[in-house]
Amino acid sequence: MTFREFCEHAEQYVVEIIGGRRRTTYDTIFRGFLFCLSRLYRNVVQLRLTLYSERVLRQRMLGCFVVSVGNLTVGGTGKTPVVEVFARTLSGKGRKVAILSRGYRSKPQPLWVRFLSLFLKDYKSVPPRVVSDGKHLLMDSSLAGDEPYMLAANLKDVCVVVDKDRVKGGLYAIRELGADTLLLDDGFQYLRLKPTVSILLVDSTNPFHNHHPLPRGLLREPIKNVRRADFIFLTKSSGGSHLRHLKEFIRKHNPKAEIIECTHRPKHLQDVYTEEREPLTHLQGRRVAAISGIAVPESFENFLRELGAEVVHYARYADHHRYHQQELIDFVNASQEAGAELIVTTEKDAVRFPRLDRRDVPIHFLRVEIDILSGEESFNECISRICFANRIAGNRTAVAGEKQAVGLPDGGSLAKLH
Repeated sequence: MTFREFCEHAEQYVVEIIGGRRRTTYDTIFRGFLFCLSRLYRNVVQLRLTLYSERVLRQRMLGCFVVSVGNLTVGGTGKTPVVEVFARTLSGKGRKVAILSRGYRSKPQPLWVRFLSLFLKDYKSVPPRVVSDGKHLLMDSSLAGDEPYMLAANLKDVCVVVDKDRVKGGLYAIRELGADTLLLDDGFQYLRLKPTVSILLVDSTNPFHNHHPLPRGLLREPIKNVRRADFIFLTKSSGGSHLRHLKEFIRKHNPKAEIIECTHRPKHLQDVYTEEREPLTHLQGRRVAAISGIAVPESFENFLRELGAEVVHYARYADHHRYHQQELIDFVNASQEAGAELIVTTEKDAVRFPRLDRRDVPIHFLRVEIDILSGEESFNECISRICFANRIAGNRTAVAGEKQAVGLPDGGSLAKLH
């Protein structure tokens, strides 16, 4: 077993512990230990926020429009499709967009490069990874990371830059790639770079898990910190009235932010290897096998059932699992024995699939896009209203930020825009 596989098994075990799916005496003791760690983690997180709010630690501003898209929980909110539609809309409006990502679980840089980067902060000395320069796709998913690669592959005119130091990545995107708009992917907890607009995503089907911070729960920080968001998107919404209580709960912590409901809507099937597309009706009445390595695999499998498929076999792996060829061959064989006519995976998983020369069962991924539910406007119109209504205010703030780094935003000064 490799180190990465060991980490994945450990991650799965912890997820089962905090989800209450393991109930032995040892599991209960370990759960109590995780609770103590979560109290410590919560205090450290709040101390860090206090240091920024009191300006002991300073935020940077890079002189351009910055949109931060993030979440309060670990995974599962459908962030990547939201980032994609933001980038596409802004690019379509004439903005030169660069997505800044930390490249979670991408292949690490050589040791000497990481050692050098500790001492050389200039981006020209140790430049970030450029997945796409807005013209060409320059890296594969192992080097770039799953989400950056997927975004770069789907967005032809958008730059995608990977670096854990998003300030350095932003400076590179502005000076070397000509970006005038930065999209901070998974940026709600990245406080070093001050956003013009902060977008928080909340999964309406499982908003805050068990309300415990890591590692006892899945919260990256306490729920009360939703007050930092300018706009809150309720993802995976069904448009029902049951969300009224969730909205009331959120407004108690952030009365100024606008709450917008949206849903992840399947669009089509696409062959992982040939890129041939099939309509969603291709799933109706079919026996399918589902394979995924995402935070909430149940939601993906339910998608397939809602589209009329019968899921006869499935495999679930840890989030961002890197598939091996033999692993995939074994799954194809097991799917065939279960009578599956089709194998379906997610788009994020598809970029991590190895090449298979022989495919006894066709392998497709489900393409999912974002639609807005609340109000009569389209998602693109909603994004234009958020971003371009803030453009003048954002530019003014950015100019001031070039002279002096400032503290945290007040949690909603840009929230209501009409």
